[in-house]
Amino acid sequence: MAFDDVRFPTAIARGAVGGPERKTDIVTTASGREERNGRWADSRRRYNAGFGLASLDDIETVVAFFEERRGRLHAFRFKDHADYKSCPASATPAPTDQTIATGDGTARTFQLRKRYGSGLRDHWRTIVAPVPGSVVVAVAGVVQTDFNVDSTTGLVTLAAAPAAGAVVMAGFEFDVPVRFDTDHITISLAQFNAGEIPDIPLLEVRS
Repeated sequence: MAFDDVRFPTAIARGAVGGPERKTDIVTTASGREERNGRWADSRRRYNAGFGLASLDDIETVVAFFEERRGRLHAFRFKDHADYKSCPASATPAPTDQTIATGDGTARTFQLRKRYGSGLRDHWRTIVAPVPGSVVVAVAGVVQTDFNVDSTTGLVTLAAAPAAGAVVMAGFEFDVPVRFDTDHITISLAQFNAGEIPDIPLLEVRS
């Protein structure tokens, strides 16, 4: 995919609405029973950034951003203010927030991920757009300082391979890679001044 490593204006993103979406097929039998099948292994997030617009300056900012992305053509970063950390919203990311791997004595590169759930049916979300400079790592409980992070894939590469059985953990902030889900933005200044929100849909992209 074409990905611009730039972030959608964060002040506007703060007012956006949206969240995760899943795809479930449901078939109701003649007896009234249901057969349900989840078609997606991972959720996909949708947002409407129109709710974040508060002024004419905001409109100009979004239109300029839209034009530079060429509509739906180029993806970009989006900060989901409701879910952008490896830890609770009120906390600061710590090196032991999320387990990302177990060492085998050979591998040095590991994918950032975030756990959702209480142990019954946990979902591990792959994190591909960590915020540069936000990632902290620990191996077997020991904080690491010598590692590299690819901010467009979420891959962490340690200087030395963790010993077999050593738990690799990480804390981080992250963005969601999204694109505009339209090639046409319609804005009426009369309606905007009257309180009507323009529709600016964003859709998470998967590599």
